[in-house]
Amino acid sequence: MASRIALGVEYEGTNYFGFQKQKSTKQTIQGSLEESISRVADHKVKTFCSGRTDAGVHAFMQVMHFDTKAVRSSIEWSRGINSYLPKDIRVLWAKEIDESFHARFSATKRSYIYNILNDPTPSALWADRSLFIPSRLDIQSMKKASKYLIGEHDFSSFRGSGCQSKTPIRNIQAIKISRKDDFVTLEFTANAFLLHMVRIIVGTLIMVGKKEIQPKEVDKILKQKNRKIAGKTVNSSGLFFLGPYYPKKYKVPEFNNNLI
Repeated sequence: MASRIALGVEYEGTNYFGFQKQKSTKQTIQGSLEESISRVADHKVKTFCSGRTDAGVHAFMQVMHFDTKAVRSSIEWSRGINSYLPKDIRVLWAKEIDESFHARFSATKRSYIYNILNDPTPSALWADRSLFIPSRLDIQSMKKASKYLIGEHDFSSFRGSGCQSKTPIRNIQAIKISRKDDFVTLEFTANAFLLHMVRIIVGTLIMVGKKEIQPKEVDKILKQKNRKIAGKTVNSSGLFFLGPYYPKKYKVPEFNNNLI
């Protein structure tokens, strides 16, 4: 009888062409994980994730699940899989979970964080984990602008051209913008996200922070449902998938934001 195993996975996405497995390359997070899991399970495994991330995007806790007839303890799963993975992908935890659980469809909401190094001098250590902006950002104006995006809206203005979602309607529940030393972080929580949605919103809010547009312009951009008038899609290096949220009955471990 098969059992369902859930995994919490952390990765540094710089060297990968995104999460999703592709025929054209082996350099994907899912591809590396499925190969490693299959070796521990002694059979081919198919995985499902809570949210596919783009090339260069990092994750504090991507949640996945797979079905297997192999019998392993939680620690045997995590240690065994990690022994075959490259050092920039790590399984944080593994647990047997109810068969009604689905990593994607059971998630009620998801959170991302975008990290900006707002300092006159670039960093060698943070080059692949942040967006470098030397000019001082006005985060109070960015906070004002972000309030127009809270709630359920048509986010067509913030939707990447290759998006395959059936609807542009999404519900953003929270946007938190903060400064700590030389870093500005923007945290987004929503029921789900469109392709490049967070990166386009960040690009638009940066325009506000640089005083290129007024905060109220973000409301106009949202209502016009036109991608061409929103900000540019910022680099993926500053984007981190914090993780998904699930109903308490599944007892999925909460993610931790240990970015800065």
